[in-house]
Amino acid sequence: MQELDGIIRLLPEHVANQIAAGEVVQRPASVVKELLENAIDAGATEIKLIVKDAGKTLIQVIDNGKGMNVIDARMAFERHATSKITKAEDLFNLHTKGFRGEALASIAAVAQVELNTKQHTENVGRKIIIEGGKFIAQEDCSTSAGSNILIKNLFFNIPARRNFLKSDQIELKHIYDEIERVALPHSNISFIFVSNGNEVYNLQPGTLIHRVKSLFGNYLQKELVPVNEDTGFLKITGYVSLPQFATKTRKEQYFFVNNRYIKSPFLNHAINEAYKELISYQSNPKYVIFLDLSPKDIDINVHPTKTEVKFTDERTIYKLLNSSIKRALGKVNAGASLDFEQEQIFNSNPLPKGLIPQQPKVSYNSDYNPFKSNQSQTQVANKQHWEKLFEGFKTDNKPQTVETTSELNNEPANEKLLNVPTEFLAFQIQQKYIISYIENALVIVDQQRAHEQVLYEYFYYSENKQINSQQLLFAEQMELSTNDYSLVKTLFEEFKNLGYIIESFGKNSIIINGVPSDLQDSNIVESVENILENYKLNTIDSKLNKHDNLCRAIAKSNCVKYGKILSNTEINQLLNSLYLCKSFMFTAASKPIIQHLSINEIEKFFKAR
Repeated sequence: MQELDGIIRLLPEHVANQIAAGEVVQRPASVVKELLENAIDAGATEIKLIVKDAGKTLIQVIDNGKGMNVIDARMAFERHATSKITKAEDLFNLHTKGFRGEALASIAAVAQVELNTKQHTENVGRKIIIEGGKFIAQEDCSTSAGSNILIKNLFFNIPARRNFLKSDQIELKHIYDEIERVALPHSNISFIFVSNGNEVYNLQPGTLIHRVKSLFGNYLQKELVPVNEDTGFLKITGYVSLPQFATKTRKEQYFFVNNRYIKSPFLNHAINEAYKELISYQSNPKYVIFLDLSPKDIDINVHPTKTEVKFTDERTIYKLLNSSIKRALGKVNAGASLDFEQEQIFNSNPLPKGLIPQQPKVSYNSDYNPFKSNQSQTQVANKQHWEKLFEGFKTDNKPQTVETTSELNNEPANEKLLNVPTEFLAFQIQQKYIISYIENALVIVDQQRAHEQVLYEYFYYSENKQINSQQLLFAEQMELSTNDYSLVKTLFEEFKNLGYIIESFGKNSIIINGVPSDLQDSNIVESVENILENYKLNTIDSKLNKHDNLCRAIAKSNCVKYGKILSNTEINQLLNSLYLCKSFMFTAASKPIIQHLSINEIEKFFKAR
């Protein structure tokens, strides 16, 4: 009888571990997350994180937790080895961070690992060395009670994976993010973070608001409103920002379920709906919200990184969260002084189950300017008209004619559209689009993208010459998060070339002495905050040099936004400035600016019907 030879084989153990590592260990920050969570589960009250080269060379976590005995220390590196689960039902009654038993095995499969650990009742500890998933050595050692684990040369045995890592700056940002997500819900634990020999964080135990201020800056205290509701089924605590402190970018937005950081679009929507009539279009509130409910009502085993969850009753949670935010905002007068030091949130009775309070109505004058009465005392003289933002925004290339491409059939429309400058027959719709008729063609222009591209090219093509700066009468001081401060220090020279005069001003603080003369803004701090946020967003999906990235961030932060009513003069200045751009069809991020529809295409459309 002929022996059959199949093509399906069992993977070698080390290959299977490397594949599993791909789900758990995506970058150095993934390792940081797993190790910090392990230290917390071990009952540590003091945790020290040390990294070199953004974690590529070294990630070390030292804790004073309960440590491991000789058997547990070796078993911890086996796949599916865990102290958290003994039966399937335990998955629905989890009170710890890690539970799959994949983390250490996955990390050890793609790095050189050394573990030193000792229990508090022991005199001698033990050292274990594993490289690329292969056990190297185990011996007794002298070490402090708790655990000291070193992860060296991440992805040393998978060069292709290592090549996919981003720059140190980007990888370090992800590590900051993971520290914040672990440190916020555990304000009773001391965290020290050292990067390349420099102490970045030294977070001492305290209340939640103390931890928030330590991570993001003291300025946040005046912006936040406490939230505290307990319905029995769900407990909601934390802080949300007052409406007037909403920002154009999504920063300082954190959800925690049973002290575990999660991402949840539907919970974010519940909060945004609570602010719907209180903040302007495209603005975002800040929040640090904790949801506590029975583990039986959630499933955290949805995603390998455990940042996504499912709730058994999403609709009820949505309504309770939405109502709690409305109640918190309605209870606090915007001008009231809040005493956060005592963390006395509300002394009122809990929200009755099923009660949906009415959203408070707040009226305000959006045109109010407290400096209008005495313009000479403002930090910089404001432009009298919005259209002055376009002054000087010209490139060296000044085409007298422009060509475009039909967006409908990708055929070139080699028609002369305009001689510049020109007076356009144009109007605005939905406070978002400009409709114009140019040389037998209907043109639809996205006003925000158009102005963004005008600003981008103005700054981008100034690379070889420094942009004029307007000195501020009174310098602006900004307190930043550690993450943002580290970023802005690397951009001082680029900012200077683009007209921003920014310097360090103590720990995690900067001082702004000047801004581009063409972009004088009464709210300079908000503008710089938005620039930093947009800069960080740009680094996630694209590899841009500093100059290009910063030009895009400045343009996006300072361009006219949707919802702005434009006068005929402003419309014409915008269109003229746009058609002077070297690239006026698409933004630097390749988003379309213009939709062009020729008369021939219009006639074909109706004849076909």
